[in-house]
Amino acid sequence: MLWIQNGNVYAPKALGVCDILAAERKIAGIFPQGTLNAEVLRVIDPELSILDARGRPVVPGIVDRHVHFNGAGGEGGPRFRTPPLQLSAFIEAGVTSAVGLLGTDGTCRSLRELLMKARGLEDEGISTWIYTGSYSVPSVTLTGDVMSDICLIDKVIGLKMAISDHRSSHPSAEEIRRAVSDARTGGILSGKCGVVCVHMGSEKTSLTPLLQAIEDTDIPLTQYGPTHITRCESLLRESAAFGKRGGNLDVTAETEKDPIFGKSTRQALRFLLDGGVPPERITLSSDGNGSMPVFDEQGKMTGMAVGSISTVLETLLSLWDDPELGGQTILGMCTSNAASQLGLKGKGQLEKGADADLLVLGDKKLLHVVAKGQVLMRDGAVLKRGTFEPRA
Repeated sequence: MLWIQNGNVYAPKALGVCDILAAERKIAGIFPQGTLNAEVLRVIDPELSILDARGRPVVPGIVDRHVHFNGAGGEGGPRFRTPPLQLSAFIEAGVTSAVGLLGTDGTCRSLRELLMKARGLEDEGISTWIYTGSYSVPSVTLTGDVMSDICLIDKVIGLKMAISDHRSSHPSAEEIRRAVSDARTGGILSGKCGVVCVHMGSEKTSLTPLLQAIEDTDIPLTQYGPTHITRCESLLRESAAFGKRGGNLDVTAETEKDPIFGKSTRQALRFLLDGGVPPERITLSSDGNGSMPVFDEQGKMTGMAVGSISTVLETLLSLWDDPELGGQTILGMCTSNAASQLGLKGKGQLEKGADADLLVLGDKKLLHVVAKGQVLMRDGAVLKRGTFEPRA
């Protein structure tokens, strides 16, 4: 068993100073401070482990719905292919649940390798899922079609596609409608979300292809998950209208000092919330380990960066005390909102029966990480590394 003592618990709702008891990878209960007795617990489990939060915030582990954990990139040639992420990168970023996906390259990048990387990370200590597909439509798949991938492969929870991007296949409304229909039906048959992660580019068409595909169907707006919506002003404005109608929106988290996209995270969130988008419709993801190519007006690549998986945690820490947004609102966007939208049971919440995934936050830093009841970071030091990572 693991006993997290004296934590100022946010579930994400504020619960005050409590003790959390975890057993068999689950939260056994959340108790008022002083209720639990160490001697009694050690009779039950002589190997009881204690983690003292010392009044600091205890929050759910980050649920990052957009991580290129098996590598991405390729724009500019083979030397720009990013390598796979190792376990310690997730721990240092406070990510205890991650959804992996392909990027631009659905030709040389393999969904099979992505699936096995997801399984490997799961074995090492965190929780993982993947999307089938890549940028192009029709989609690359594992079994031959989208519906079968979602129905038959446990890790596959949805589909990835790209629109309004010069690297996309520029699918028609009918092609988008067919792909989303297959994902939705696959989700219905398998009890999964079947969500479609829609990579958004900065072309003038913005959300138009998606909106055209939605017309005259009964497919709910929540089946679509537009991401990278802060690329430009026009896309952000259209996205705000989409969210106000009931659609979900995923914001790629960026640091306040160096926004790669058009607006900083704080500016984008303030714009969406002021525009009437309910906070539960908004999620934050990192696009971690994805390539970030820069193109000039002629379409020539002029630079390359790599997305950091730590940007969601950095955003949470930087905005925790923000007087306008507030820590609980941001926390929901990093945890429970994504878990709810993706149908990830037991994730994103601190409650009895949920998975024991939690973080203890310090002053603008991460102190402790627990995933599935196992302490992976203590006092800022990573305790477990990937199978082939150098040991400290």
